Amino acid sequence: MSVKPVVLVTRKLPPKVEERLRHDYQARLNPDDRLYSKDELIAQASGAQAILPCHTEHFSADVFQQLPAEVKIIANFSVGFDHVDVEAARKKGVVVTNTPDVLSDATAELTMMLMIGAARRASEGEKLVREGKWKDWSPAFMVGTQVTGKRLGILGMGRVGQVVAKRARGFDMTIHYHDVRRLPPEREAGAIFHETSEDLLPHCDFLSIHCNVTPATRGLMDARRFSLLPDGAIFVNAARGAIVDDEALIAALTSGKLRAAGIDAYNNEPKVDQRLVALSNTFLMPHIGSATAETRDAMGFRALDNLDAYFAGREPHDRVA
Repeated sequence: MSVKPVVLVTRKLPPKVEERLRHDYQARLNPDDRLYSKDELIAQASGAQAILPCHTEHFSADVFQQLPAEVKIIANFSVGFDHVDVEAARKKGVVVTNTPDVLSDATAELTMMLMIGAARRASEGEKLVREGKWKDWSPAFMVGTQVTGKRLGILGMGRVGQVVAKRARGFDMTIHYHDVRRLPPEREAGAIFHETSEDLLPHCDFLSIHCNVTPATRGLMDARRFSLLPDGAIFVNAARGAIVDDEALIAALTSGKLRAAGIDAYNNEPKVDQRLVALSNTFLMPHIGSATAETRDAMGFRALDNLDAYFAGREPHDRVA
């Protein structure tokens, strides 16, 4: 009988996923769900042929230089892989995979919640009720922005962006989008394509971010691009914090250029800029776009499918490096 590969699992995973891991591999689990430091991660990887991490672990060029030579694959429990230096992985000869497709519905649901929550001042309203400060009703009380019938701009019309567009059509929203290439008509479904982000932004009563972090998109939403939005636009980010210049976002929210923002992804997570926290016109979530039981199981199984393929001598379906 062949020896099962050793897999280092950096965070606590759903029970069904860990059960499959224990059955098929020598699983080195993290039952306390403790976030490993860089040195701990490297030490824990000793003797492992594979690592199954989340976006909370960062695989820089320096980490790859120190990883044990026996590590051959990093099967991410995430669709984003900006926490992995893929060029350093290639140089080291380490395969890198992700988990696309399976979290589109959950992230789109969360995006709609952010959009509506920001527009209808959900954080302010809940705080009033919880703190017993809701006194009465009047026509001027807690007036927000209606979502129905507005223009939604989607920056990044990939899997998640397309599901968001589908959900938003239920609110009779007109969809505008920008991506590196135009979708075919059957997938575009009537959405209006803009060749550049600058062309898109003036048409957005709501702007939702759904692009990956790349050198071209890092800090993309800067002061100049926020200035191109209509006054009183609402900004939503359920993608990655690195796409946004925090100084520019805070300035736009403070000045009234943006009426509100719904945010699930931040720079320097989990250390959220306290200026965002202090603003009453922000609706903030702790990076939970994929946090449904169904989606987290599917992500784990997708990561394991990639491991299974690799150790069976096949090309992993979701290889990114």
